[in-house]
Amino acid sequence: MQVKLVSNPQGFNQIDKRRVDKYVEFWNIPVDVVKILKLFTGEIKPTTKNLKDKRRMFLSEMSENDQNKIINFFEKNKILIISDLLKGRGEFSADWVLVILKTNGGNNWILKSINETMNIFGQGDVRIANRGSLKIGKIGMQRKGGDNGRDTAKMLQFKINPIELFNN
Repeated sequence: MQVKLVSNPQGFNQIDKRRVDKYVEFWNIPVDVVKILKLFTGEIKPTTKNLKDKRRMFLSEMSENDQNKIINFFEKNKILIISDLLKGRGEFSADWVLVILKTNGGNNWILKSINETMNIFGQGDVRIANRGSLKIGKIGMQRKGGDNGRDTAKMLQFKINPIELFNN
C-alpha cells in the first residue's frame, strides 16, 4: 500500500525522483531522448543563449523536433511509465493507494486500488506544460531543483496532486 498524507489540497506530492540514467534502465530511452532529458535537468549544459535559466533548458525552449521526440516517447510508453511511477515493480509494488487529507476540521481519507489510481492519473494527453515541463496525463515531470545548487538538483522528479483521487 502506498500512503500519501496531504495537508494542503492544492499541494503536489513527489512520487519518484532519480537521475535520467536510472530511467534509461527502466524504460529503454533512446539516446536522442536521453540528451533532451539531460538538457532539461541540467546534466548537460545548454549552449543556447537567452534561456530562462542558463543552467538548463525548459522543454518549451527546445526545438519543435525535440519537443515532439519527448512527447512521442512518453506517449508511446505511457502505460509502463505510469505503472512504474505509481505502482512500482517487484515485491514492494503497491496494490492500493491511501490518501489522508489532514485539515483543521479533522481528517478525511480515501482508499483506491492501484489500477483505478493509474487510470485517474493517466487521464489526459502527454504535453508540454505552460511552464516548460512535461505532463503525462495528470502526472507532472520536472527538474528536481533546489538543494542549494548541489548535483542532486539535476534529477527528474515526478509529481501528482493526491487530492485528484477525491475528485473521482
